[in-house]
Amino acid sequence: MINFIVVDDNKKFLDIIMDVITKVMMHNKFIYKTHFFDEYDSGFYDIMNSSLSNKIYILDIETKNSSGIDVARKIRKHDIDSIIIFATVHNEAGLVLLKDDLMFLTFLCKFDDFENKLFSSINKALEYIHHRISIVFDDRGTIYTIPYNDILYVTKDSSDRKSIIVTVNKKYRVGLSLREIVKLCENRLIQTHRSCFVNMDRVRVVRKHDGIIEFDNGESIDLLSNMYKKGIGV
Repeated sequence: MINFIVVDDNKKFLDIIMDVITKVMMHNKFIYKTHFFDEYDSGFYDIMNSSLSNKIYILDIETKNSSGIDVARKIRKHDIDSIIIFATVHNEAGLVLLKDDLMFLTFLCKFDDFENKLFSSINKALEYIHHRISIVFDDRGTIYTIPYNDILYVTKDSSDRKSIIVTVNKKYRVGLSLREIVKLCENRLIQTHRSCFVNMDRVRVVRKHDGIIEFDNGESIDLLSNMYKKGIGV
């Protein structure tokens, strides 16, 4: 799940940010949740210190009571993975940011094509997250961590009731059901057969006439049934 954590003490800009997030996420498969604050208060710090995954911060650099730059320093003390986007009405604040090692994604001026630039920045943040997201699960005492982007497809072996997660370099036979694996992937895998779900980001060609799916690593499978062709746009 993507967690957007937004702080802005101007309701107008808070509403703009909320609208842009909604527009971006309408075109993405990620499940997401928004956390909006008008100040860096105890509720914000509770979220900041929580173990929520895939945080995208959109921080107002200057609120009535706090500095977003100081808050970002606190974030980076224990969290180097979350994405930070700064927003401000003061262009000169960018000079301060460039001198500080805060590893932020971008700095946006609220009066310089803010909506379009924020739209692009959030999409870029999602690309970063997409490439680093992994599914993590425990199967009979063995902990698996598999990058989502490595997954080609998952299928079922009816002979031993094992699910098979097929990646670019390896096959994992696990005791989870297909539905459990799909849920771990936040429902981004697409069903192509009663016993197969594929990662469409890794699909190169779909040959509907003979039910073949080819992946970008050269591998192909014949697990495309008529029932599910419509769901993958063929």
